[in-house]
Amino acid sequence: MLYSLLYSLHEWFFPFNVFRYITFRSALAVLTAMLIAFIIGPEVIKRLRKFSVTQQVRDDGPQTHLGKAGTPTMGGVLIIISILTTVLLWGDLANKYILTMIFSLVGFGAIGFIDDYLKVVKRNPKGLRGYYKFGAQVLLALAISMFLYMNPKDPYNDVLSIPFFKKWLFDLGWFYVPFSIIVIVGSSNAVNLTDGIDGLAVGLVGISVLATGILVYISGNLKFSQYLQVLYIPGTGELTVFCGAILGASLGFLWYNSYPADVFMGDVGSLSLGGALGTLAVITKQEIVLAVVGGIFVIETLSVVFQVASFKLTGKRVFRMAPIHHHFELKGWPEPKVIVRFWIVGIMLALLSLATLKLR
Repeated sequence: MLYSLLYSLHEWFFPFNVFRYITFRSALAVLTAMLIAFIIGPEVIKRLRKFSVTQQVRDDGPQTHLGKAGTPTMGGVLIIISILTTVLLWGDLANKYILTMIFSLVGFGAIGFIDDYLKVVKRNPKGLRGYYKFGAQVLLALAISMFLYMNPKDPYNDVLSIPFFKKWLFDLGWFYVPFSIIVIVGSSNAVNLTDGIDGLAVGLVGISVLATGILVYISGNLKFSQYLQVLYIPGTGELTVFCGAILGASLGFLWYNSYPADVFMGDVGSLSLGGALGTLAVITKQEIVLAVVGGIFVIETLSVVFQVASFKLTGKRVFRMAPIHHHFELKGWPEPKVIVRFWIVGIMLALLSLATLKLR
């Protein structure tokens, strides 16, 4: 909204022409989202504590976590507010990809909100029943996938791009819809599983979206995409602004979520951020790159899968506790060390994902 107003003034005063540049508005998006989180964060935390929206801690995990009982949760609403406000200010709301991202963020956030509400406010430890929760995620991802698949202006709406290689494209046809659903739902739940210790998930989201934002900008720029052998998808460059908003909101929330956390994001934050990352990957045809840049999320998810499968088949556990960050805690790693070391690996994977550009 503000973007359209300010840019319309460029005919009267030429410097307003700067608002047409995606890079400029993306930088503003980072700063704006961060500032919003800084300003309203204390009030959000205060209200969550006032209404007893606080975390319940399992007694079968690391004993150091018992002291976190009573910490406000559902702080993901702060992230969503920061992102939406920023995108409404600096994004092009006529862009269908921006609207798709808003739909994804709010949709997955709503599912997480209901789950958190049942757990925290209604004191139902199971929250939203698994088949309802998963079913809602699949339906939401189906709507997004079908919209993108039926987009007549996207020449690659059913194509899978293979990184590291030039023009390795596989036409999946109608199978691209279920494939997209797996990517979006899988990404949403992977971030949710990673959100188990202070600042870990939101820090990794920030790292991932920074690398993803670079790839998104390139895919929406004709000259850069041709030079770097990346699929050019008109209109996707505007999503760089959305990436900037996610990055700024993540950094702003991390200010309050860093160890020891003043607030937790809850499912409302983790499901929405994960769903947004998955949707970004599907729109820009970077699904495989997402598995690299978000490698920690993949590892966390696989650790749960292996743990459950091993226990059901053999009665033995592969890890002391899953997801895997709890395994290292139970081995004696202090929580801050687990967080920082996982971030370091996340940065390495993000750099590896960007290296796919040159290796093409």
